[in-house]
Parts: sequence; C-alpha cells; structure tokens
Amino acid sequence: MISSSDLLSILSQKMGGRTTQTDSGSRSSSSSILQDDQEGLSSSSSKAQLLFNNAPIVSSYNDKIRPMLDAIDKLRILMVMEEGIQLPTIVVVGDQSSGKSSVLESLAGISLPRGQGICTRVPLVMRLQHHSDPQPELSLEYNGRVEHTDEDKVSEDIVNATNLIAGHKKGISDTPLTLLVKKNGVPDLTMVDLPGITRVPVHGQPENIYDQIKDMIMKYIKPDESIILNVLSASTDFSTCESISMSRSVDKTGERTLAVVTKVDMAPEGLLEKVTADDVDIGLGYVCVRNRIRDETYEEARATADRLFKTHPLLSKIDKSMVGIQVLADKLVQIQAASIARNLPAIVKKINDKLNSYLSELNNLPKTLSTVAEAMATFMQIIGTSKESLKKILLMGEFDEFPDDQQVPCTARLVEMLNQCSYQLHERNASDSKSNFLVEEIAILEKAKGINLPNFVQRNAFLIILREKVKGISGIPLEFVEKVWNYIENVVLSVLMRKTEKYYQLQLSATRACQNLIQRMKERSIHWMTEILEMEKLTDYTCNPEYVSEWHRLMTEQETFITKLSISNLVDKDLGMEIVSELMGPNHGVGFERMMEEHPSIAVKREKLIKSIKKLKESKEVVCKIMDGIVTFAN
Repeated sequence: MISSSDLLSILSQKMGGRTTQTDSGSRSSSSSILQDDQEGLSSSSSKAQLLFNNAPIVSSYNDKIRPMLDAIDKLRILMVMEEGIQLPTIVVVGDQSSGKSSVLESLAGISLPRGQGICTRVPLVMRLQHHSDPQPELSLEYNGRVEHTDEDKVSEDIVNATNLIAGHKKGISDTPLTLLVKKNGVPDLTMVDLPGITRVPVHGQPENIYDQIKDMIMKYIKPDESIILNVLSASTDFSTCESISMSRSVDKTGERTLAVVTKVDMAPEGLLEKVTADDVDIGLGYVCVRNRIRDETYEEARATADRLFKTHPLLSKIDKSMVGIQVLADKLVQIQAASIARNLPAIVKKINDKLNSYLSELNNLPKTLSTVAEAMATFMQIIGTSKESLKKILLMGEFDEFPDDQQVPCTARLVEMLNQCSYQLHERNASDSKSNFLVEEIAILEKAKGINLPNFVQRNAFLIILREKVKGISGIPLEFVEKVWNYIENVVLSVLMRKTEKYYQLQLSATRACQNLIQRMKERSIHWMTEILEMEKLTDYTCNPEYVSEWHRLMTEQETFITKLSISNLVDKDLGMEIVSELMGPNHGVGFERMMEEHPSIAVKREKLIKSIKKLKESKEVVCKIMDGIVTFAN
C-alpha cells in the first residue's frame, strides 16, 4: 500500500515543483503541515501579482489534484462518514457577519445568499471544479435529488433548497446541501460552509440556536482529518471570537487551522501586528482579503484589492504572501492536497477493515430458511442440542458449557435448596418456646384420659399431637417444591433462549412451551407433596426394625428416583412435544413455515449490514481506482 509520505513525495515531484518562501510573520511551529507535507504554500510577491493580473484563480496543478479530490467527493456522496470513516474536509467557520459568504463568493466566482441574520442554515458543501469550457455548469444536490441552476439563479435556488431542507423559518438543519460549480478558473476545492455563529436568537429562531450551531460546528471540526478555515473580521479582537474558541478547543496547537481576515479596508489599523503576533495559535497562518462590495465584478474586486495591498500605507506593509484571494486559493489547494495524501492510505485501510468486519458479522447472523424442510431440520437440531445441554446441567451436574452462568451447576444449587429446607425444618422445632415445654402435649393427654393400661399413650392423643406438628411445618416443603421448579424453569429457559436466539418465532414458542410445561409439573409436584403431608397426619407408626430398615432404604432413594424420573421426562420427551404443540397448536401456532422468522432486531441489523457492505464495496472501488492511478502517475 502506498504510504502518506509516498503520496506527498509524488505530489511534490509531479505538481509542477511549486515551492515558495515561508510567510514572514508566521511562527516557526505554525507551518507544521505545510513544511512537513510540502515545502511552502505561498507565492512570491511578483508571482502573486502576475496571477492577479493575468490568470484566473486556478492552480497550475489542478489536473493532478482533481482525481484525488474527486475520489474524496465520491466517498462523501456515498456517505461513508456514516460508517465512522472521516474524510479530509475544509470546514469554513466564522461568527455571523464575519464575511464568510464574501470569501466563498470570491473563490467560486458566483453569488451566494446574503442578508440579515443567518444566511447559511444548512451545511453547504461547495465543490469547485475547474474545467476548460467557458460555459459554467452549476447544480444543487440534496435529499437524493439533483437540480441544475445557473449563475443568475444560484443564490435564489440555494435559498429555496434550504427552505425545503430546514423549513421556511429561521431554524437550521444538519442535512447537507451540495453546490457543484464547474467553472473555468476556479480552484479545485471542496469546502463545507457552516452557519455563522450567533448567540442571540432573532424572531423565528429557536432559543437554543447557539447550542445547535455549536454542536454542528463541533461535529465537523472535531475529526483530525478536518482543516478549519476560520473567517475573522479585521475589526474584531481575535481572542474573543467564538469561532476561534471553538477551533482551539479541538485544535489546540492550530496545526490544522488557517485564518482568513476579511474587511481589511475597514479596519487596517493594527492588522499587521495581529496577524504576525498570532496570539491565538493559527498554525497554518493568515491570509488577509478585501471583501467585494456592492456591484463590483469579481475582476474589479481583485484589481481593487491588489491596488489596496500595494498602496495603502498600513496594508502594504503586510507580506504579499499573506494577502489576496489568489494566495488563499493556492494555500487551500495545497493544504487540501497534503491532507488527502496524508489521510488516503488510512482511509483505504479503514474501508477494508470495516468491510471485512461487516462481512464477518453478516455471515454470523442466522441463515435465512426458505423451505419447510430446512425449518424442520433446524428445529430438530436446536431441540437436540438443547436436550444435551439440559442433561448435562440438570442430571450430570456439568457446567462447562455455561461457565459464567450463576444458575449452574444445577446439582449444587439443588443441594443448597435442600439444605436450606432441612435447616428451616429443624429451626422450626428449635424455635418452640422452652417455657411452654410439653404444655400442649400434657393438655392433649389430659383430654384423652380414659380406661387404658398404665404407661401407654392413647393412640388418638398421639395422632392429635402429630397432626399439629405436621401442620406447623407443612408450608416449608411446599415452598421448597415451588422454589425447585422455579429454579429449573429459569435454567431451562436460559438454555432455550440461547439455543433459539437467532429464531424469533421458535423462541416465542419455546418460551411458552417451557412455562406451560413447568407450571403443570409444578402443580403436580405440589399436589403430590400436599398428599404426602396429609398422609403423614393419618398414618400409624411402628417400631418394627425390619419395617424401619426397609423404609429408610426406600426413602434414601426417593429423592433421586423422583428427580431423575421427572427431569428425564422433562428433558427427553415432554419439552420437545410441548414446543411442537405450541408451534402447531390452534392458540399460538405459526407452523414450521413461520417458525424461523427473524426477530425484528436481527432483520433490521441484517438490512443495515447489507446497506453498509454495499456502500463500503462501492467506496473500495473508488479508492482502488485512485490508488492505481497514483501508482501509474508515479511511474
């Protein structure tokens, strides 16, 4: 891949060998981009004079820059910035009435909307292209439409397009409006003109108009790839300008900020000191210009500015490499070329990385199923893997498949719940009041007195005492059963949600099936436990050792038998049948045809990925062509 230094070298060798002296008043550190990327930016005084008098505002190497700039413009049209890929952009900012429109008019050679208040209410992307045809071609692009215009109507058409985008009031919009100007003599530049900064809303503007404008400006100037063209009025204190404050907040050293000082004929006093002292860190230097006024033609305005900077007692002292629209045009073209050359290799890499990432992400989305056979096969596979996972978790106590899930291992959680139940049962007995020890029992025995053998307890008295004890603890086993099944439901649901997360309809059916099945099994278990508790109240007791031994043997196996039998049926047979019933049943059944319907969020994600991939593939073609052209050009 061609590096940025290679591109810069190619530019310096092939673009006519333009080198110039450093601005006399600039700080040594303020020309970092210019000196690092190209040797010098400005013309000598005599050459600038010749350009003003004899040549249009067009750099001699526009044909070399144009292909790279076209590539960047195509990427901007493709809206590749929406994918997080920033493009080299000249961003024009300034306080309201700073003279932005006048500067842009002089560069483009056309009239732009002017008037009181905010003239620019949307980001105006100005694409200037020099072409040899004497007949200009102008067009506006916005909201997917292209409208052709001409020099006489362009200002009115911009206003109309702005009204369609931002409304007929005085609010602003972040939707861009592109103005394409193909005209003989204009420099090959692409700039984004943003609304002028104002703090006080006028009638028809929202109260937070300043915050809206600031947010828009910061969005455009924050990326390191942006070059900030800060337009300042000569009459203002540069250090108090809002635009300076904003640009310095994102470009503290000023290495990507160029300042244009307007209206110099209205406030020439002290201007030389302001642009040479550079108290506000303008790293790319200053260019002083005179604004076109009234009905002056652009040729007349340039001639007047030329005489002004030659003859004015104060303005004539400013170095000629820092004055005039031509100098500004040359600087912008060279800064733009250096920025594109510096950033293009990184843009190519980012496009490739994003494209590969999106393709991988798209491939990881669930396969779209088009036939019932595919749906049934996928269903059987999901049910099979779900059964295997549940067997491992619920029956074997394994948890390697979900190591971070706090609900597993199942056997450990069940033992904890069983121990807690046992503790509660013993705690209930221990909580009996010592002061009332055997009081209730003695009272019952008194009531059961009758004719019987000495030292033998009446059977009915024993049963009464037993029933009261069983009644006192009966709530604990029922709570235990409820707790166990709630836990099993959470485990089963967790596994099913993971296994069916790519299939929306199946996930819904699986959720309902699991909840319905567990609810029935829970109710059945509670019924069994209630029966056991009632039987405990009615049964007789014996001390026969053989009976007691056999009873203990059976009871030790009861928990394992019931658990394995119930859960095995749940995993092996009941769950799958219940899901099929939900899919095909009359209440919620959707059938296998819709079983694999995508979740809305996945469908949206798939559509977004497809659009982004299409955009990035087109972008890749654009940058590949330009990189191939650069290699050919270099050879």
